[in-house]
Amino acid sequence: MIAATTPRQRRRNSRKAEIVAPPPQGFRLPKPIRRLQRQAPIYALQTLSGLSTRLREITGREVLDMNRIMEVVQFVYQQRELARRGANYAVDDFGFDAQWTESFITVFKSLYRDYWRVETVGVEHVPPTGRALLVANHAGVLPWDGTMIKTAVYTEHSHPRHVRALVASQFMGMPVMSWFLRRTGQAVGHPDDTRRLLERDELVLVFPEGTRGTGKSFRDRYRLRRFGRGGFVATAIRARAPIIPVSVVGSEEIYPMVGDLQPVARLLGLPYFPVTPFWPWLGPLGMIPLPSKWRIQFHAPIDVSDLSFKDADDQHQVMALADEVRDTIQRGIYDNLKLRRGVFL
Repeated sequence: MIAATTPRQRRRNSRKAEIVAPPPQGFRLPKPIRRLQRQAPIYALQTLSGLSTRLREITGREVLDMNRIMEVVQFVYQQRELARRGANYAVDDFGFDAQWTESFITVFKSLYRDYWRVETVGVEHVPPTGRALLVANHAGVLPWDGTMIKTAVYTEHSHPRHVRALVASQFMGMPVMSWFLRRTGQAVGHPDDTRRLLERDELVLVFPEGTRGTGKSFRDRYRLRRFGRGGFVATAIRARAPIIPVSVVGSEEIYPMVGDLQPVARLLGLPYFPVTPFWPWLGPLGMIPLPSKWRIQFHAPIDVSDLSFKDADDQHQVMALADEVRDTIQRGIYDNLKLRRGVFL
């Protein structure tokens, strides 16, 4: 027998049901308005294109650069689409996310093309497929030279490729920076990681000077430090990877380092704590790099395929080849300094 309920009990039960019932779904815009939302950027670009044409007719020159505007729009859309992926994205065992990295190419191209006005020669020496070890000079406090080399290969080469740069272990221990470096394809500068990447037919970028290069004084600019014990040569021989020397001019002037506060560096666990004309005096503004004029030269590859594993253990031969690579890079630096009209021109 079912007990009868009073009107008051029915109202109380109704209120309880409202409390436990799931909330209604969010308001959904009408379909025509949603369509307008999707097409609004297209209408905006069409309007800007018409305005650009009209201004060109009036002034006789380009006022609005539609290519640059399209790059900005593409970047915004890429970031929006990537945000929609949530946790559904693929990375390799080094943490590299190719799609996420490519979404920042617009930003890197702007620095490459407009800010540092990089001139690149010899990029055809980089193979369109297969492994290679790129060896470059290192400078500039922060590793912007690696970013520009990677951008040069991806944007200037007839077959765009990602370059996997090797980074000092100290930087891989920094919370935010380590995440960004791994996400954009960098790896710890260890022979085992280098060999693993080369055996996957990757392009690997190494800076044998390490932090000795990025942390040197401005008065020693463009004078290469020692290339260690030539470990990169032994790795290239074992992996059967050609060595491509790379000379970079322009990176020394972006942060003119006039001092190094070693006590602060040791306290923070860093290899150096730079003092420049602007850092740390201007705070975060002091970390804005100066707009120097850059030149990057990729030299002809050095073939090591005729060398054996035994040669990789021959320290005399390894050091001789490392010195050859170093001399090639140093000559390229001097030659490109002569071709540059000025530090900022």
